[in-house]
Amino acid sequence: MNIKSIFATLLLMLSGAVSFAQQTAQGDSPENGKPKMAVVELSTVYMRVSPDYESSLETQELMGTVVEIVGSSGYWREIVSPQPYKAWCTDKGIVPMSEQEIQEYVKAPKLMFTGLYGHIYSSKSTCSQTICDLVGGDILRQGGDVSHKWIEVVTPSGKKGFVQKELLKEFSGFRSLQWSKNRDELPEYQSFISDKDKERIIGSAMQLLGVPYLWGGMSPKGVDCSGLVRWACLMNGILLPRNASQQVFCGKEIPVDADPAYWDEDARGNQAAFKEEMQRRISKLKRGDLLFFGTPATAEKGRRITHVGIYTGNGKMIHSSHLVRVNSLVPDEADYYENAHRLLAAVRL
Repeated sequence: MNIKSIFATLLLMLSGAVSFAQQTAQGDSPENGKPKMAVVELSTVYMRVSPDYESSLETQELMGTVVEIVGSSGYWREIVSPQPYKAWCTDKGIVPMSEQEIQEYVKAPKLMFTGLYGHIYSSKSTCSQTICDLVGGDILRQGGDVSHKWIEVVTPSGKKGFVQKELLKEFSGFRSLQWSKNRDELPEYQSFISDKDKERIIGSAMQLLGVPYLWGGMSPKGVDCSGLVRWACLMNGILLPRNASQQVFCGKEIPVDADPAYWDEDARGNQAAFKEEMQRRISKLKRGDLLFFGTPATAEKGRRITHVGIYTGNGKMIHSSHLVRVNSLVPDEADYYENAHRLLAAVRL
């Protein structure tokens, strides 16, 4: 199995995928020129800009995710994840695997942890020694011991333990949304995400209400705005790209037709006119639509997407800003979002 087919097959994450490294800038080549692969071992691996604990956090990746190793520096490894994202993590956070081991990993039955936070226990008791922690979205291989309340699981490194059965569900892969900055390159959009899926996505996001904002966060331990959206979709079997600037090109664009005049504070001083403007912008939205905020295009620069949330209906959205919260997009409401005027675009998955 070559690198292209491996990445196309892994966890059924991507359809017709190419090597992750081909989607990013070229990094240092591993020995003998062949890409090396690994599987994330920790509940969340922290991917940093450079091989240093003081370096800024770029993103997180979850247990069970297959990554490509493209460079090394001491005990740091430069990896490319399916987000797609290239950054550095420590060698303790991943388990390198041979081609044969990767193939066996792909074929093994897997489970997804559905709780927000939990543990793998050494025996069938929450009083037993913990093996490691878990967060929602972690992928585990299934072991052979299954009882009424517990399932044996296996970490990527081969450690065995037990997780409460009610906190696990069978994992059969993700559905991946195609995206391109040039929408004309994509086939005519046809949604495979049902209204039920969208309700589940909103429900998953609501589980993180009150969780602190964390730049680069993509788990219940902390999320940024696009991390919240990606995690809520991931929990429901849907794979989105990592950043808001990429997510805006997924799905079907819903016209918002924002008036750039309202980026000026003086224009927003006319409360009645501004309220009418915001009500007009959200008039075509439906629950589950993704909302994007930023700076409109000018003669010198294109538009800039800086924030994303999920529309929950009745003029409100859930998003991560300071913390995960629900805010109104309509002026004069008690929970009005202070940057609602920056609403630029919306897409329907």
